[in-house]
Amino acid sequence: MTTGAPMIEVRNVFKTFGPHQVLRGVSLTLDEGETVALFGPNGAGKTTLMRIIATLAQATAGDVRIGGIETRKAGDNIRRYIGVVTHAPLLYDSLTALENLGFYGAMYDVPDRAARIEWLLRRVGLWKRRLEPVRTYSRGMVQRLAIARALLHNPPILLLDEPDTGLDQAAAEMLREVLSDMGAGGRTVLLTTHNLARGLAWAQRALILHEGRVRFAGPTAGLGLADFEALYRQHVNG
Repeated sequence: MTTGAPMIEVRNVFKTFGPHQVLRGVSLTLDEGETVALFGPNGAGKTTLMRIIATLAQATAGDVRIGGIETRKAGDNIRRYIGVVTHAPLLYDSLTALENLGFYGAMYDVPDRAARIEWLLRRVGLWKRRLEPVRTYSRGMVQRLAIARALLHNPPILLLDEPDTGLDQAAAEMLREVLSDMGAGGRTVLLTTHNLARGLAWAQRALILHEGRVRFAGPTAGLGLADFEALYRQHVNG
């Protein structure tokens, strides 16, 4: 990675599916250790943008750089720097939590793998269920295991697409604590959520994406929920 470069840099990205333009010149940057919340209604382009940054999809035009490295030219190795939670948990239903994390740990050559897996499963509250197949888990438990999977190889970047989906209040608080712990280590986090209050509490900056364009970008410090709700309505409905 290039010293001094933004951890994530999106430059004038467009994405088209047939006649439908999903992203229309999106640009944004995230510095090391920064947590940014991306808001927007369904269909705004949030998931598409996250998939492009994660190298799971390619932009039609524009480019994305991770630590100064252009992802189009980096190859699959760039994924070692990224942890991803998407709408698909990327877990094997027939395997246990231990087996799932063991598989991914081996794939990423995670050092001290057993200790790392135990720490994460305890951190997300699944250690007692570690020997049960994932197909027996609730939606919230699957989401917690997906978060543990994303953190397993200790990536400097986390991309979390609605990580609080299916989580009850206690589990959402656990996720906030995990994100806080991860941020304290200099990790860069880009997350999407429909919960405005939660996103504002978790992030240092907020972005609003609507109809494939960034409509608002600003710090969350001093931004009250009522004021942000008004801003959101203005940019989404205006």
